[in-house]
Amino acid sequence: MNIVIAAVGGQGAVLTSKILGTLAQNIGKDVKVSEVHGMSQRGGSVIAYVRFGDNVYSPVVEKGTADILLAFEMLEGARYIEYLKENGTLIVNTQRINPMPVITGEMMYPDDLDDKFKNLSINYIPVDALSIAKSAGTIKAVNVALIGVLAKNSSIEKDEWIKAIKDTVPEKFLELNLNAFEMGYRLK
Repeated sequence: MNIVIAAVGGQGAVLTSKILGTLAQNIGKDVKVSEVHGMSQRGGSVIAYVRFGDNVYSPVVEKGTADILLAFEMLEGARYIEYLKENGTLIVNTQRINPMPVITGEMMYPDDLDDKFKNLSINYIPVDALSIAKSAGTIKAVNVALIGVLAKNSSIEKDEWIKAIKDTVPEKFLELNLNAFEMGYRLK
């Protein structure tokens, strides 16, 4: 399983990769998790890779080989869509976060991303993860809401996902994150 996590700095890509890595270990898989690349402290683009299976030798997911692209923002989904293999799954938060060139007026945020994703040979799952996270009690749970959608669309038992979250998320944030996971899981 090759998973690419595409996010904006501060959205929880590190925690997401830890949860997925813990999940893979818990179910007895060989797992490699890359370090997060990008401007993670400044609201810039961030990418992480999680690979697991019987024998995994490299943490890097090559373009065109990702089974899943988990995008925390629409433009990040577009930016890293080339990593997704044909018939792969794009799970994307429908939230729009303007990058600096859009904020400064140098560029326009593309309005047609939803249509572009729909026209690709992929399994496209748009999710209003920000609304789910708010309902769970914190906007910081967008990542775990998306993990809930990923879990529902996987063959891995729900209890294994919950165990990985419990093993990874600090106790003081656990209930909020479990709520966000459950809401995401029930969504699709």
